[in-house]
Amino acid sequence: MDVSGATVVRVSGPVVEVTGMRRARLLDLVELGEERLVGEVISLRGEIAVVQAHEYTGGLGPGAAARLGDGPLSADLGPGLLGGIFDGMLRRLENLGDRLGPGARAGTLVEGRRWPFRPAVRAGDAVAPGASLGTVTETPAIDARVLVSQDITGVVEWVADEGTYTVSEPVAVIGGREVRLAHRWPLRRPRPSGMRIQASVPLGTGQRALDLLFPVARGSTAAVPGGFGTGKTLLLQQIAKWCDADVIVYVSCGERGNELADVLHEITTLEDPRTGRALRERTVLIANTSNMPLMAREVSVHAGVTVAELYRDMGYDALVIADSTSRWAEALREIASRMGELPAEEGYPASLAPSLAAFYERAARVQTPAGDAGSVTILGAVSPPGGDMAEPVTAHTERFVRTVWSLDRDLAYARHHPAISWSASSARDVPHVAQWQIEHGDAGWGERRAQAMGLLVEADRVQAVAELVGAASLPDHERIVLRTGRLLREAVLQQSALSPNDVWCAPAKQAALLAMVLDLHDRAIDLLRRGVPAERIEELDLSDAARARDRVGPEDAAGVAAIRDALLERLEALA
Repeated sequence: MDVSGATVVRVSGPVVEVTGMRRARLLDLVELGEERLVGEVISLRGEIAVVQAHEYTGGLGPGAAARLGDGPLSADLGPGLLGGIFDGMLRRLENLGDRLGPGARAGTLVEGRRWPFRPAVRAGDAVAPGASLGTVTETPAIDARVLVSQDITGVVEWVADEGTYTVSEPVAVIGGREVRLAHRWPLRRPRPSGMRIQASVPLGTGQRALDLLFPVARGSTAAVPGGFGTGKTLLLQQIAKWCDADVIVYVSCGERGNELADVLHEITTLEDPRTGRALRERTVLIANTSNMPLMAREVSVHAGVTVAELYRDMGYDALVIADSTSRWAEALREIASRMGELPAEEGYPASLAPSLAAFYERAARVQTPAGDAGSVTILGAVSPPGGDMAEPVTAHTERFVRTVWSLDRDLAYARHHPAISWSASSARDVPHVAQWQIEHGDAGWGERRAQAMGLLVEADRVQAVAELVGAASLPDHERIVLRTGRLLREAVLQQSALSPNDVWCAPAKQAALLAMVLDLHDRAIDLLRRGVPAERIEELDLSDAARARDRVGPEDAAGVAAIRDALLERLEALA
């Protein structure tokens, strides 16, 4: 759509006022000036449209021409997303250091590339929206499905033969409408989903503190609040590299460029432990650093979830990592200020809470029209200024997510990594995950978790008393609790990102490490009941338990069990 006579009347940084846009609607695209800078309508007052530019507006002035685009900000979705690096508007960046110039029209997909298509339907078959017409080998790790658009239903009149096609070539005709390998979708509009399923299957992260104590289910939500220097980005990188989701969408939303460069370098060079191939083959990277346009930062998280929803509809488990939602909220605050909205808490708009809720609500586990289960899990980092966990973004986020992995500054400074606070973190998915563990052969998972949490809480209480009166003055039972709590932190909860044996931990080894510490605690308490003094138990060297995580391989549960048996024999010898 083009509106002749539309003219720029005022420019104030990225905020541009345009007259002559009576047909414009909120969030419609607008092209500004000779360079056709991209912007979006954020406010309408009669024929005056207030446009937030996505690009630098230097050189743009009153009298410049403006053109109304075709609807809201959209992107082509199809084969070629995986392994790609994109900016906040889902424009492809060919290299890590790319910066698109003003008015650039870079597409999302590679137009000329041919993809191998294998049809799954025949002419005469009736299909519904969301049904699969065939598959495309997007990467060796992922076979993408060509889905029927949500506004198409009917009988397949023609389907292409098996062969190679570009994203713009038709591969089927349904009800007189052509279907291509790619389709266009508005980035801010959630994709329709099938019936929602209870999120109960745990998302394995390979990080013991998360998987054992604060699990998140596939299709659920989690937040990582933490102040500067507590290790948020490192934890998110570990999850991106080692979690068992099928597709990873990593969104850098206003973070520092050097941190993003580290993420890009590692993901593009790391081997996927599941396939033995490059991790990049199942990863989508959206690079939107703090020096990039404000409006593009705001839309980048929506673009990431839209990509994840595409693979959810194909029957895959997708994980969206947004680093960080605080920078996204700051963009919302800045946009609201330029629109003249009344500020609420700490200058954030009153719409902050609904915006956060709508973002996390897009996480779900659903049943696809093909009968498969697909999911979108959303993990958002929160960077509270000064570590203030009561500030609005953190407080509202904790209301809407099901799992909170709160990072503790004292733990981080004590070199306890990941610095997950067991007292400030929570997980509402625990009952569902515990039931799933029972159904899959681990009936003791919930009991072990409850015992570990109880020991950590009790050890913290005893430690506070010991700092006042001294550990030697404590009752024997509390002295054992104090030692077990320390062993639980060192042998289970701490995890080294630099150790080949400890950077990732398989579920079987996780369970074995936790069971080892709990068994040692139970045996020590039993020895107390049998009259063995606490001093003798404390003198026994249990350092092998703390070193077990580094000494045995990431999947060697039997090795951990052997160390446990040897330590139990040493304890029993004290009787």
